[in-house]
Amino acid sequence: MNYQYDALFHNVRIASMQDNNALYGELLDTAVAVKDGHIVALIDAQNNREFQQHAEAAKQLIDGNNQWLLPGFVDCHTHLVYGGNRAIEFEQRLRGASYLEIAQRGGGIKGTVASTRSASNEELLKNAVKRAKRLCEEGVTTVEIKSGYGLDIDTEVRMLKVAKQLEQLLPVSVCTTYLGAHALPHEFADDADAYIDFVCEQAMPLMATEHLADAVDVFCETIGFSTAQTERVFNKALELGLPVKAHVEQLSDSKGALLAARYNALSVDHIEYLADSDVPELAQSGTVAVLLPGAFYYLNEVQKPPINALRSHNVPMAVATDFNPGSSPLASILTAMNMACVQFQLTPEEALRGITAHAAKALGLTDRGVIDAGKVADITLWDIDTPAELAYCINGHRPTAIYKGGVHV
Repeated sequence: MNYQYDALFHNVRIASMQDNNALYGELLDTAVAVKDGHIVALIDAQNNREFQQHAEAAKQLIDGNNQWLLPGFVDCHTHLVYGGNRAIEFEQRLRGASYLEIAQRGGGIKGTVASTRSASNEELLKNAVKRAKRLCEEGVTTVEIKSGYGLDIDTEVRMLKVAKQLEQLLPVSVCTTYLGAHALPHEFADDADAYIDFVCEQAMPLMATEHLADAVDVFCETIGFSTAQTERVFNKALELGLPVKAHVEQLSDSKGALLAARYNALSVDHIEYLADSDVPELAQSGTVAVLLPGAFYYLNEVQKPPINALRSHNVPMAVATDFNPGSSPLASILTAMNMACVQFQLTPEEALRGITAHAAKALGLTDRGVIDAGKVADITLWDIDTPAELAYCINGHRPTAIYKGGVHV
């Protein structure tokens, strides 16, 4: 028999995350039809006769037992492919060592670069799978993974290839980002301009030609790269057809967000020091503001992103784990939601949109993050009374079922 649908989800409460003026984009008395990995129709389940006709056209009828049906989560900012870890440095800091002292001993980002360069592909993949699996268990079905702990061509390429391998081992889609301009490697000593030459003229063309990266990122900050250096990377990226994003305004107001907005960046990330007066340009460019409460928590920061200004100008706010070994070893998108609510005063609905619809937009993805016809059928079922529970309770929930491209995983 040729079925019209592969599956039909019914008896569910749907937090569609559509912009339909309902809390969580809730859809009442609606069934979700899936075919070939995509949602093909939202069906009125109130009309019994009509619903029955659709049910008979489905190969599989899935009763959600009145649970909540949500889009698969999108973690739009991670660094989860790297060698080693920095647990010992964490302990040293708590015993009184400064970040500078640790760096002088070969720790910090330079320590992770050394560990990543010396790690085999098998080691990198094994550890990346362990980290990504924690995210998948909470309903993450799409994850962005940055390079930036190799700072040479060979290791950066290996990191990005390992990141893409996760798609063969876990039920997750991976977006890769080249973050060569993350820190200055020892080979270039104090010559940041020469390193940017290397990034633009040698590394980025290879990333584009080999289709290793979906986007390019820059750490534009007082301890990273200047706006002039960042602009050089942006210009080269756009010449190569790669969209841009940026780590900006984490430690100071360097005006990196304004620069990124003028280059129509997909996202500006961190933004604790973003000036209220710069927010309208983000709104005009359509750039997403990515909030990273894990780094804010872990570094014990006090300067908060300008949430009210972002709200008032309708700038989409995404939320991500920033999973990395130094400033945010956070393997929980749900905890990031809770932190965004507690630390930054997002509402639970804003936080949930931040890991679904807005996170997808931060990656330039228009086919996910929302339950609607035409979207990828990455969907999750939750035994909860309200979606607010996902932000309210730390480590209290896991999805009862996860469907990746309509397939139960």
